[in-house]
Amino acid sequence: MTTPDERETLTWQIFGEASRSLAQAIHEDGYEPDIILSIVRGGLFVAGALGYALDVKNLHTMNVEFYDGIGSTLDMPVMLPPVPNAIDFSEKKILIADDVADTGKTLELVKDFVKDHVADVRTAVIYEKPNSLVKCEYVWKRTDKWINFPWSTLPPVTKREGQVLDA
Repeated sequence: MTTPDERETLTWQIFGEASRSLAQAIHEDGYEPDIILSIVRGGLFVAGALGYALDVKNLHTMNVEFYDGIGSTLDMPVMLPPVPNAIDFSEKKILIADDVADTGKTLELVKDFVKDHVADVRTAVIYEKPNSLVKCEYVWKRTDKWINFPWSTLPPVTKREGQVLDA
């Protein structure tokens, strides 16, 4: 088990290599998704990179809130509007993309949302934690450390009304 101070740091350069490696694994597996479904926000970067590498232009987003601070979560993930119409995924092969499968609760929510409507659904993440409820089909690296992502390490440049910025 790691201590709270131990962190995995992903740089933009390593992200490029990781996402390309993830795409290569998907390609070598023979999986050709019709749609890449991104879990916003961290999954946007992964979905975009996979979309280019796999030549998939049909990307969708799903807004799910779960983390409300570093190591702090809501009781359950919550879908935020606009929620896509599951019928739009009918009989399609879906690849759900996110940056990390930590608890797996977010991935589980999204997978359950589409699974009864699609031909096939698989998941791809840069990182998967050992306690994730969802064991992803495509994973670049497994770790039990807290991850510093290049898109979320620095605090926002502005404070939205009602928001508290971490120090």
